[in-house]
Amino acid sequence: MDETVAEFVKRTILKIPVAEMMTILQAWGFLSENQLQDINFRKRKESLVHDLVLLCEEKRARVSDAALLDIICGDIDLFDMKQFKSSFKKILQRALKNVSVTFRDAEENAVWIRIAWGTQYRKPNQYKPTYVVYYPQTPYAFISSSQLRSSIPLLGQALTIASKHHRIVKMDFRSRYLDSLKAIVFEQYNQTFETHNATTPLQERSLGLDINMDSRIIHENRIEKDRVQKITEEVFGDYPQPRLEFAQYKLETKFKSDLNRGILAERNEPLRCLVKFSSPNLLEALKSLAPAGIADAPLSPLLTCIPKKRMNYFKIKDK
Repeated sequence: MDETVAEFVKRTILKIPVAEMMTILQAWGFLSENQLQDINFRKRKESLVHDLVLLCEEKRARVSDAALLDIICGDIDLFDMKQFKSSFKKILQRALKNVSVTFRDAEENAVWIRIAWGTQYRKPNQYKPTYVVYYPQTPYAFISSSQLRSSIPLLGQALTIASKHHRIVKMDFRSRYLDSLKAIVFEQYNQTFETHNATTPLQERSLGLDINMDSRIIHENRIEKDRVQKITEEVFGDYPQPRLEFAQYKLETKFKSDLNRGILAERNEPLRCLVKFSSPNLLEALKSLAPAGIADAPLSPLLTCIPKKRMNYFKIKDK
């Protein structure tokens, strides 16, 4: 890839908002899914663009490849908010005679949608509305809990058609804090990681917990403490965590034993168990476990994978 094409690719990628980067690159199709998974989209944008340009150079991108990316970005720029609102409202009103839809434009091009649901024979219930926050040019919408669960499929259909996306992503992911959900979904919560406390030696940093004041830890090993802290930072980063209140795990397994076959061994139905972790700030709480000596480092991937998998509802079954 010559310098002209490299510069063309660089300038085109720089135009893409970070929140939409993965979606647009997937639509472009030039870089493989494995290559995109290896990219750290949490970096500062300049560093992220540099890594993407290097990948394009390795694959020897041509002018036509860069032009296609530019066209895709152009399609994104042509998003018509007025048309989206009109289409979304018409879809709901055609399906339901009595439904009230109100829009409000917000920061970062987001649109807030308030929907009061009715039925064919009842007027919209204004006291139990559903709130939706949609970010244009992305397949993501954040929806408040709804009293009328049967309306969710229709809502998803309206968003999909009005946004002109082939699908709206459904995630098992909930929180009261929209900013935290948005930060995790768009992988924006640790963009400052490269510069935050970068000049402070590792052993002098604190993870928000004064470990020296913990009287329960009597025999402290400095090397072990540094090892635990390093592992914790590698997993969680050196920055405030997005705010989630809980994570829920549904376990399903069958009893296995070669020694004594009893009631459990003869049971056809699997054993089911529900485990729920809750905290005012769950990720910060998990981050503090190993440095406090409450858990071994590293923590189980089932706990640390929450931001990466973008979910806090898990179903675990036997393989």
